[in-house]
Order: sequence, then C-alpha cells, then structure tokens
Amino acid sequence: MLGGCRIRALWILNALDAVVFSRRFPVVEKRWRKGCEGLGDGGVVWCSVPTDSEVADAFVERKMREGSARGFGLRSVESIPESDSWVDDPITRHIISLHIEREEEKHLLWPLVLHMKGQYYILVLPLVEPKDLITYQTLYKVPGCGSAMGTDANISSLLLSLPSITGGFLVAYAIGDVITGDIVEPEVLNASQSGGLLDSLTGSIGISARAKPVASAGVSNASNNAVTGSVSFDAPKLGSRSLDKDALQSFISGSMPFGTPLDLNYSNISAAKTHGFSSSDIPPAEVKQPAWKPYLYRGKQRMLFTISETIDAAMYDRYEIPDSLSVTGQVNCRAELEGLPDVSFRMTGMSNASVELLSFHPCVQVPEHGVDGQAVMFQPPMGNFVLMRYRASCTLGTPVTGFYQLSMVSENEGAFLFKLRLMEGYKAPLTMEFCSVTMPFPRRRVLSFSGNPSVGTVTTTEHSAEWKIIPSGRGSTGKSMEANFSGTIRFAMLRETQRSPSSVSIVGSAIDEDGDSENENSNNVVNIEDYLVEKMSKHLPSVELEEPFCWHAYDYAKVSFKIMGASVSGMHIDPKSVSIYPAVKAPIELSAQVTSGDYILWNTLGKCPSAAVAKV
Repeated sequence: MLGGCRIRALWILNALDAVVFSRRFPVVEKRWRKGCEGLGDGGVVWCSVPTDSEVADAFVERKMREGSARGFGLRSVESIPESDSWVDDPITRHIISLHIEREEEKHLLWPLVLHMKGQYYILVLPLVEPKDLITYQTLYKVPGCGSAMGTDANISSLLLSLPSITGGFLVAYAIGDVITGDIVEPEVLNASQSGGLLDSLTGSIGISARAKPVASAGVSNASNNAVTGSVSFDAPKLGSRSLDKDALQSFISGSMPFGTPLDLNYSNISAAKTHGFSSSDIPPAEVKQPAWKPYLYRGKQRMLFTISETIDAAMYDRYEIPDSLSVTGQVNCRAELEGLPDVSFRMTGMSNASVELLSFHPCVQVPEHGVDGQAVMFQPPMGNFVLMRYRASCTLGTPVTGFYQLSMVSENEGAFLFKLRLMEGYKAPLTMEFCSVTMPFPRRRVLSFSGNPSVGTVTTTEHSAEWKIIPSGRGSTGKSMEANFSGTIRFAMLRETQRSPSSVSIVGSAIDEDGDSENENSNNVVNIEDYLVEKMSKHLPSVELEEPFCWHAYDYAKVSFKIMGASVSGMHIDPKSVSIYPAVKAPIELSAQVTSGDYILWNTLGKCPSAAVAKV
C-alpha cells in the first residue's frame, strides 16, 4: 500500500518551535536531486534538505505570516502571494510550505505534511516529482486559486494525484502515536471470559457482566517453550513528558528503512526488536509469508471477532428539522492460529443495514458480494487488527430518544427539562451497560444546581453538569425505561470587561439620545439587546474549525452510553460459517458492542446548526 511513498526527511518540533528530533534519508534525497537535474534549465533548482535551525526559523516565520501553526487555509485581506493562505484552500492547514532563506535566495520546501500531537509538531517531507513542485509554485502565485475555482488547476486536484501525500500522513500519525505513547490496538473482547457463574447470577435481575478485552499481540519467545495462550509483551510507553529519541529512532529504522515505509505497526516493530526471529518462525519454502505477518504464532489456537459500532446522532425534536442518525462500525479480529492459514466467513445483514461504505484490511480478498451478505477471505496478521470498516443505518431504532430544553429566565439562571426514553424496542441480549447525559457550559461557571431526576444521580463541575442515568456496572438488559429530569441551574455573574468602542457608542446612543424620536427609541432597544448578547458571549474562547458544536454557550446536551450483546445495524457473523484452511480445531468467539459518538440533544428552545437536504 505504501510502496509508492518515499520520505525525504522528517522533523519534530516542540511547543517552543525548536527542533527536538530530525531524520533525513540520503537515498531518497539522491532521487530528488536526480529528478531536479533531469529537468535542465527552467526546472527546479536543487536545494539540499534544510538544517534543523533553518526549518525552525522558517516554521516560526510561517506561524507569524499565517497567524498560527496551521493557519486558516482561507484567503483574507492579510494574505499575501506565495503564502499558504493565498492558495485559498483549507487543505493548506495540513499540507504546508516553508520558505528557506539561503545566501540571499529563497527556496520553497513543499509538500510538508503537518500533524500536531500532544505538545509536538510533526513535519514529514514526502518525495514528489519536481514537476509537481513547479505546478504548486504556479498555483500559489495566481490571483485566483484553491478548490473553489472549479477548475482542474487547483491544489486539491494536484494533491489527489500524489499517493505519497497519503503515505506521508500515515507516517506522521504513526510517529505522533509513538512519541505520545498512544499505541492502542483495536479492542477485541473475549466473550468466553465474561460469562459463567457471574452472568447466571446477575442476568435474572437485569445486571450483566462486562466482557473483558483481550491483551495485545503476543510473540513466541526464542526459547521455544510451549504456551497455553497468547504471550503479551510490554510495549514501551514514551509519553509526552520527554522524547525517547532512541525508541523513535528504532521505530523509524524498522518501519521505514532508507525512507520507504513498509510496516508502520508499532507492535510488529517492537516485537521483532524485542524477541527477534527463530528458525521456527520461517514458513515452508512453498508458502509465501505476507508483509503483515513477520513472525508466526505458536500456542493454543482460537479466533475472536468483535463488531464495534459507534452511533452519531443529532436530535432536534422539531418539525422543520429531521433528526439525524448514523452508524459507523468495524469488525476487529484476533487470530491466534499457527502457521499461515486462510480464513473465510460470510458477513450477513447488509441489506437491512443499508451499508453505504465498506473497506477492508490489505490482507482481505473479497471474492463475491451477495444481496444480503459479503464473503470475506483473508490471511490474518498477528495481534488485534481491524478487518473491515463500514457505515450503515440503525435498524433497531434510536437507543436514546426524547428532547432537551433550556431557557434562560435571567442572565444568570436557567431552567431545563429532559424527557428521555432508553432502549425502546430493544430486547435481550442487548444490554445498556451505562448511560449519562452531560450539559456543558464552557463560557459560564456553575454556582448551584437544583432538581431531582426520576432515575440516576447528578454531579456538577465548574463548567458542566452530568446526569448518570445508568451507572457503570448496573446495566439494564432487554427492557426500555423512561428518564425525566427538570430543574434550575445558576451561574456566576459575568465578569465586567472593557467595552469596545462600538459597544460604548451603542449604549451611549441608547442613553444620550433617549426621547429624540419613536423610531430611534425602537432601534436603541434592539441595539441594547444585541449588546447584552454580545456581553454574555464575551468570554467565549476562539473556536477551531474542527469544533462546530462549541459555537454557542448552552445549545446542547451530549449523551454517552455503551450497549453490549449485538450490533444495532444488524451486521452479523455466524461463527458456524467461519472456516479455516488447513482445518484446525480452533474455537470461534463473537462479541459486539455499541458506543455513542457525537450523540447530541440540541436545545429545542435555542439555536442549533442543521444541514439542508437537497431535494432530488
């Protein structure tokens, strides 16, 4: 997948804009130099990879020119030609350029993939053709540019034709996870460990035990001792406290030798370094070992599948705005199988789920696609991995329905009301393990809170209130329930701030010119109301483009929940349909879980964003 991607260099900068780590790949740089020289006169003047200090200086200069590390990606009155914002495309917030000053000459360094993780900025410079750089140099000088022009000559169409950009993003994200310690494998639940006596005792009273996650990938040790299950290793957690340069250098050397990304799976690289390879890890000569399985498993054999789905919803409770509900899911797999077997099964329920998007792991072969099923055949890698991803509809209905209302009875006090129904129409074995509703108030400080919910408990923080309808560990199985909550909430008084000249003139006109005319008085009243709204919104911090829900103080409540037992889309794997070749006696275990994503209850008495659906 990454065979067409090569990396010239990469840099990691800290919050002080100082380079704390860098790596250059001379083999790739030679290809870039040869390409530049091959164009002859009128082409690209070859410039060696800049030093760390040159990159740091250019990065600081860009931050000052664009207004921030990412910039806004849109042209404004402050934009100048030959800048990223001049291109007038939001993609330039993620793929940037730097101007390197050398001997009174300015050299353009492009394309640079920018990824921000923790306290670090990660810059990755993938290899592109010199003609692509020439095209970009032309684009960022013309009066009109960007994707809004509707022509072929724009930055989006250019980047779409460069597969190295996708590879550069994968490298940047992998390095970001390594330096912050966010090495998380897909969760695969072991259903066999969650049953037994505890379930038999608690199932009758509506309480279910929680399925236990399976440990991360295991590797056989060099001593070739027999094991009864998976052998897990301790992957080093780098964290954000300091940059472990040795561990990062080791990961880069193993995952992308000579600048060519081969395997960005941190678990595989760490396992190979820690345990090495033995003669038993070498497959038979007639069997081709895939790149995603660099070593072989030995031990007790089994296969585990977990269907993990996330529900995103926007609940308006308004006639003019329809509710929105979508399900994104993935099938996580763990195959503890010796050798290099082939596994096949059939995914059912696709017609009812109305699957819109479907993608697979590189190890998967898709021989056929039926009306209600999808045949899947694959040679599984080691450890937990995502076998397939999809987007579908929710065939079981909305897990949490109802409405949320909040009305400000005064500047510092609000009255709210919740009327909710949980798991309506859902039956066993579906179990809601927990459910809570959070009311965020990012601009206001909560002083007091009053009200008694019909079920659950309420806790408050300085800027939020949380209603725990179903506490964790007290799950409700196979039955619907009603939850109502009304009350009031008081906020601290808004801090007095210095008024802007426009605000002073508004209030001054309302006071000094009182009585001049009836029309002017009515206009002054409107101006005072606008001033009060502006005053109440004064302390709202600047909102990033990626946070569209934070644009108003009290517009929504967010629902969080987790459902176990089955998928809500209807997607299903029959364990009896799973076949392994060569045939082995390996138990097949299937589990499913559903979690809430951005599950939003918009305030029916306030403003709310919505998208208009085009009528065909």
